[in-house]
Parts: sequence; C-alpha cells; structure tokens
Amino acid sequence: MSPVIYSVEGDVATITLDDKENRNALGNALTTGIYQAITSANTDPNVRALVLTHKGNVFCAGANLKERSIQTGQVDQETIGFDQVLELILKSPKPVIAKISGAAMGGGIGLACAADISIATKDAKFGFTEVRLGVAPAIISVVCLAKMRRGEAMEAFLRGNKFSGVKAAELGIISRAVEAKDLDNEIQLVLEDILHGGPLALAAAKRLINEIPEKPANEAFPWAAEYSNALFNSEEAAEGMAAFLEKRSPNWVTDK
Repeated sequence: MSPVIYSVEGDVATITLDDKENRNALGNALTTGIYQAITSANTDPNVRALVLTHKGNVFCAGANLKERSIQTGQVDQETIGFDQVLELILKSPKPVIAKISGAAMGGGIGLACAADISIATKDAKFGFTEVRLGVAPAIISVVCLAKMRRGEAMEAFLRGNKFSGVKAAELGIISRAVEAKDLDNEIQLVLEDILHGGPLALAAAKRLINEIPEKPANEAFPWAAEYSNALFNSEEAAEGMAAFLEKRSPNWVTDK
C-alpha cells in the first residue's frame, strides 16, 4: 500500500502523507509517492490546484533515518530524490497549498517552503533539527533560504531547536498560522480565491515569482514586457477581459 493517498474532488487534487508508523518520514516510498501524485495532478487538465496534507500528528518528520542508516551512499539512478520533489513543486504550473496540523521537521519544512502557500496550526512544531544528527539542511536550504532572512536562517539552522507555527510564520517558512479549528476554513478560502484565477495566469504568476528575482533589472524589464504582451494577447486574457466588461464570471470559474 502506498504511503501517499491521492484524490481529486472537483478542481482540487489532495495529496495526503499517510505513513504514520514512520511519522511520514521521507523514505523512498513516501518520496516517490509524493512525486508521482504531483505529476498526476500536473498532467490532469481537470485539476486546478493541489493541497499537500497529512494524516496523524506529524506532517513530515524529515529524512527516514531507518533507511538512511543502512544506505551505502550510492544512489540508485531509478530512485526519486527529495530534491526532485521540491523542484517539481516549484515548477508545477498549478498552485500548491500545504495544510499542516502537525510537526514538520527537516524535510517537512522543505515541503512547507516549496509550497506556494503554506498554512499551519499555531501549535504545529517546526525545526531545522539536522545539526543534532550531525548533518545540515542542505537540500531544503534551496527553498528555505529564498523565504528567510539571513540572520534568522543562521540562528535556526545552527540551533536546531523546535518552534511553533506562529514562529514559523514570523520566519517566513509558512504563510501564516491559525487556530486548529480554523484550518479547514482557511484552506477553503484560499482555494476559492485561487480557482477564480485563470489557469495560465496562475502558472505565469508562479513563473514570475520564481524567475524574476534571478534576473538583473536590465534583463528583467524587457523579458517581463515581452511576457506581459504574450499574456495579454492570449485566449485566456481575452476571455477574462470580456467577462470583466460583461460583468460575468470567466469560463474557468466553475461551481465544482
């Protein structure tokens, strides 16, 4: 049985980590399951957004130490790496929302930072605990450092301590922390807003956020101007502008 549950309801695909016995630690099966589920959602034309969540009181405990302790150091070329999962989330043309109501350690924080919007309960626990195992948060640093201030990242990485969802929001690791009773409603509100955006426009927005900061201004402006012109000349934009002028919903807004 796969440690990842994949389901689709209406426009939304839900990817649920379900390996409670191993605290949803990132072993080969879980990592592969996440990758395959995201790939399925990305290639399904009916899916407009993804929700990444979990069963049990742990969102993701980080690396599966049972597996890592017996590995020889050589990586099977067929094995899906956690770096591939994080990159797939970043490059997904569809918004990825993380719904966290339990502990997120190490790689779990990586998933939270890679997601486009992450919402956790205030009492959820987070931590860059790698240094206490004699390693460092190398792979997840790619997504985490893009969201954290340098000084705060330095302290969190070096201390390896645990902190609350409220603190995680202050550090930029998650979008915000809410009361446990409000989590479902908060996720629903975010999804309702996202599903009012055009599919191509949402993908374009993600691309801008991921690519523009890497370009110097003298390259960014002409690139963005050309990209903007292409967007405005698209069929989706024509429908969106027509719907606005006609005071109706565009054709991508459904009642599902």
